[in-house]
Amino acid sequence: MDYFDNTWLQQVKKQMAEGKITDDMTIKEVIDKYPETIIVFAKYNIGCVGCIAASFEKVRDIAVVHGTDVKALLKDLNAVIEKQ
Repeated sequence: MDYFDNTWLQQVKKQMAEGKITDDMTIKEVIDKYPETIIVFAKYNIGCVGCIAASFEKVRDIAVVHGTDVKALLKDLNAVIEKQ
């Protein structure tokens, strides 16, 4: 899917409006909307929070690169935002 594809962008905006973090969101999108998730990325030793790659790396991609279970990461990310 093209990064600038309007369909993709609309889907991400809808997911963000619903208050759910999904694997196709970028790290930057997650952190911009939910800064409290930084501690979860740190828990999984994902230091991409301040990295330029955070602008285009999706949650699923960075989880794979770091050898992290995507479902577990998403579960923890969403648990943090549900507490807010």
